[in-house]
Amino acid sequence: MGGAVTTNDQGLTHLTSRGEMHMVNVGEKEVTRRTAVAEAFLALQPATLALLAKGDLAKGDALAVGRLAGIMAAKRTADLIPLCHPLPLDGVEVTLERSAEGVRIRSRVQATARTGAEMEALVAVSVAGLALYDMVKAVDKAAILGGVRLIRKEGGKSGTYVRPGHEEEEA
Repeated sequence: MGGAVTTNDQGLTHLTSRGEMHMVNVGEKEVTRRTAVAEAFLALQPATLALLAKGDLAKGDALAVGRLAGIMAAKRTADLIPLCHPLPLDGVEVTLERSAEGVRIRSRVQATARTGAEMEALVAVSVAGLALYDMVKAVDKAAILGGVRLIRKEGGKSGTYVRPGHEEEEA
């Protein structure tokens, strides 16, 4: 098999022409600076948000736990997502911001690699949200984690993608 990225009839790179899953060979792709930004949202009850703001949750600093979990998860993405390549990450930032409805979780992942960091950014916000959910579940069983999405990606052959409505934001 050659080093070029191949696709099947539907243009899916992780499926061969016979419909078999495989890990894409990125060996001949150019090493470039890659950046990906993702976000998620954890909807919380007002009483939970009040406890979070005061730092009165029994388990401790929930936002710090979420932030750390997101960073750790980005570094382990290839262990969690079967066909992802392990990436040498240059940096991972995870922010958690309270609002009137819940907590907005955002990640920014950078790598100098042959393939993008989108999955690392998405895994970071997902796991940060799950860790935050774990921290508040005793007082808010109705918490909802959702809205996991890629906001921006830069680098590589396909260039820059910006989710509509986020054009003014920087990577």
